[in-house]
Amino acid sequence: MKIAFDSKRFFHNASGLGNYSRDLVRILSQYTEGSAFLLLAERPSERGKSLLKLPGVSYHPLKGTLARQLQMGKQAQRLGADLFHGLSGELPLRWDKTAIKKLVTIHDLIFMRYPKYYSFFDRWIHYYKFKAAAHSADRIVAISKATKDDIIKYLGVEEQKIKVIYQGCHEVFKKEWSSAQLQAVREKYNLPKQFILSVGTIEERKNLLTVVKALEGTGIPLVVVGKETKYKRKIEQFISKHKMQEQVHFLQDVGMEELAVLYTLSTVFIYISRYEGFGIPLIEALFSGTAVITSNRSSLPEAAGPGALYVDPENLSDVRSKIRFLFDHPEQRARLERMGREYVERFQDEVIAREMNALYLETLSE
Repeated sequence: MKIAFDSKRFFHNASGLGNYSRDLVRILSQYTEGSAFLLLAERPSERGKSLLKLPGVSYHPLKGTLARQLQMGKQAQRLGADLFHGLSGELPLRWDKTAIKKLVTIHDLIFMRYPKYYSFFDRWIHYYKFKAAAHSADRIVAISKATKDDIIKYLGVEEQKIKVIYQGCHEVFKKEWSSAQLQAVREKYNLPKQFILSVGTIEERKNLLTVVKALEGTGIPLVVVGKETKYKRKIEQFISKHKMQEQVHFLQDVGMEELAVLYTLSTVFIYISRYEGFGIPLIEALFSGTAVITSNRSSLPEAAGPGALYVDPENLSDVRSKIRFLFDHPEQRARLERMGREYVERFQDEVIAREMNALYLETLSE
């Protein structure tokens, strides 16, 4: 079986779609014998290059104007690919007459559910690309049941065309760390003995300001790791006004291994986004053995399962009371940690590889 991938995000996105692309290719290479995985992109980058050493994985450059839209599909066909997999909601627009099956992964339709977070142009272009891909693909992968429901509702796709296959996460979050490694990261970032951790882009939808407001007056330290946007200014203004500078810590340039250690060091992980297609940080936390507080919305209960305490992300008092409860009750944290470790086994690499390969074979046989 020869599978071609749209690899723009694989090489050029640091998180989110990039992590999904790199993890999927890594997992398939490690758990699939005899298959070839062709990475098509206009240019590679250092990010993801190490995966080119994996069995069956190769990079193939694209050239020409609008190469991703107009050349990528034809290139996959010239290379003899049996199936083309668009990893980020898109498929090429041009193909030749050679037969090839098409599959696309759709991560979320947040631009439809929460249009206020997007410009009119971004909403229009996203809708056009996603709908075109959904209807031209032979099969669609939804990364959660919540996303599957949105695809049916907003893109008008029949249910039987969609298969839910959850995401995994980088293997670094499954490692155990020595006391020396834990202490080195604690000292590097001058971390308190106990703290709440938040990971994710610092944008309005992720709802970090509500977390900060909930922590006002509690004295509980918060450590934040995430790409900054203009939304951070609102948070900084609140922090300054309420003299919380010593309580809230923003960390920069955190590597993957250091992030995994931060999950392990944290007392509680909090992720009260208003909407997510899946929520990889949740399973990173669960694999790390950390108790979780998350939203009772969208796909987040699918990702966290029984290893989390759930809140209404718009209810400040609910968020505050759940934080205090979990932070102050170690026996409840231990219970959630145990349940989370059991639940997160469904996101192991072997499970994802088996389900994705089964879908590839099913698609090719149709």
